[in-house]
Formats: sequence, structure tokens, C-alpha cells
Amino acid sequence: MEIGPLSRYRAQLALGARITIAAVATLGIGHLLGTPMILWAVLTAVILTQMSVGRSVKATIDYSFGTLGGAIYAGLVSNYVPGAHELALLLLLGLAIAPLALLSALTPRFSVAPATGVIVVLAPTITHATAFHSAYDRVLEVALGGAVALVVSHLVFPARARILALEAGAEMLAVMAEALAPLFSGFARPQDPEAIRDLQRGVGDAFARLDKMEQEARHERIVFLEAEPDLAPLLRALLRMRHDLVMIGRAAVTPLPERLRPRLETLLARIAEAAAAQLLENGAALTNARAPVVSKTLDAAFDAYSREITALREEGILRGLPVEQVEHVFALGFALEQWRGDLDELERRIAERAR
Repeated sequence: MEIGPLSRYRAQLALGARITIAAVATLGIGHLLGTPMILWAVLTAVILTQMSVGRSVKATIDYSFGTLGGAIYAGLVSNYVPGAHELALLLLLGLAIAPLALLSALTPRFSVAPATGVIVVLAPTITHATAFHSAYDRVLEVALGGAVALVVSHLVFPARARILALEAGAEMLAVMAEALAPLFSGFARPQDPEAIRDLQRGVGDAFARLDKMEQEARHERIVFLEAEPDLAPLLRALLRMRHDLVMIGRAAVTPLPERLRPRLETLLARIAEAAAAQLLENGAALTNARAPVVSKTLDAAFDAYSREITALREEGILRGLPVEQVEHVFALGFALEQWRGDLDELERRIAERAR
């Protein structure tokens, strides 16, 4: 069924609506409260209204720390180094900005501190207020914008980071499923190592997005005191799956010995096909809050491969191979067994979340 444009861009449209409502609400509330520089409050609300509630929480906390630190420091410097003329103002601005710029470079949480320092130092030259009032107004403006951003993010088309994290996990599983066929083909014929690394990077990028969403979900649980299941066990299970794929990818750089390919190539292809289908099933179970259906086909494929390796050992075929080729076969077998166990663990974690 074809997905309409509204469904395809639902998250983006919701974000646009939240930003618009946050800006208008901040302007209205600011006028009612008589906020001196309402522009900064509106800009703060627009900046802090993010894609998810958890990201808005983190952005608000970081923005508040940076603003408070920049306002206090710049206010103190302005109080003791008056900028009565242009040269003194240049000196004052340099003294106020240099340490804040260094702090923002060392700690991303204070990235807004230099901009706050500039406003605190230069605003009195426009409004003719004192440095203290400039710093005080700046903190109030950020408090107003941040509060509106949090309320709007929580109430208007709220995008929960927990849901986005589960979707990111399903996306990671889909990326892994897509990578299996080209990855396992390396056991039958030589593959470009760079192509294999590209597949690994795709999985790594998907996990990075998941990790970011999990951090935002953690902020949501802390701020709203929600008793939601921790995503950390699921994250660890997915990370192990990624590590297993890295091990298999390293083994796939070199094809299997020619004497073994006729007997192992088809079995490995069956594992790749069944595993890809199972990863997609796990992703669907994750986003639909249900237990995944265990794949008997995948279990049979793993068992068939293990039996064939045992038969090769009993027939003495492995003893006739060079040591490095035998090590290659056993390394692949270990990686597959590890992957099978970690896949079972992932399915248990998904089933726990469903319960």
C-alpha cells in the first residue's frame, strides 16, 4: 500500500507545528508578563523545541546551564570593567568572551555561553540598562522560552524518544538483514574488502542513531518520573549483534577453501536468508510491542551447518587443509555460534518488553 505524503513526513510536520506553537505561545506569554527583550525568549523556544521530548529536555538543560554560566560571568566582568568608551568596550568584550569560548570548546553543554556573554555585554549599550539587569533579563528570557518549549514538546504531537528508539532499533535490524546476503557471499567468492566495510559502517551508523535515541529516552524517564522499562538491556543485545556481524564480516573477507565450498556454500546461504527474515521479524515485534515468532527455519539452518562441519571433521577432510584454512573455518563456526546465542538473547529482550 502506498504511503501518502502526510504519513511519510508525519514527524517533520509535527515538529513544524510544535515549533510554530512554541514561538507564538512564547510571544503571547512574554507580552503578558512584560518581558523586556521578548525576541530572545521566542528564539530560545524555537531552538529548544526538538524532534523528541527527550531531546527537548536535554537541549533545555544544556541551554540553561550555558546561559546561566555566561550571564553570571559576563555580568561580573561588566560590573568591574565598565565600558565607558569604545576601547574599554572592546577590552570588556574580550575579557567576557575569551574564557566562555574556551569553556564552550571544552564542554559542549556551555556552547551557548559565549553568545550569552555577548548579549549581556552589548545589550546595555542599546537598552541603557545595567549589566546586572542585562544578565537577569537574559536568564528570565531563557527560562520562559525553555519552559514553553518543554510544555509544547510534551503536549503538542509529542514524539516520545522511547518510541523513536524502538523504531531506530528496528531500522538497525533491517540494515543488518539487508547486509547479510552480500556479506555471506564472501564465503563463496572474493569480495571487495571496502564493500564489506561499507556494510559494517551502515550497521554502525544505525546503532549510533539508536544510542542517541536511548540517551534521550533516559532524559524523559528522569524528568517525567516515568516507570518505563530501561532500554539499556535491549541496547546491549543489539550491540552484541553488531559485534557478531563484525566478526562474520572479517571471516567473509577470505572465501572458504575450495574443497569445502560445495558442501558449505548452500548451507551458509540458507543461514543468511533465514537470519535476514528473522531480523525483520524481530524489528516488527519490537515496534509492535509483541514477542517475536521464533524461526524454526533458522534453527534448522544453523543445525545443518553444524552437522556438516562435524561430518567434515569425521571424514578427515579438515586435517588435509593448511592450518590457516582450518583456523578460518573454526573462526567462522565460533562467530556463527556466538551470533546464534546473541540472537536468542535479543529475542528474549524483545519478549520481555512486550510483557
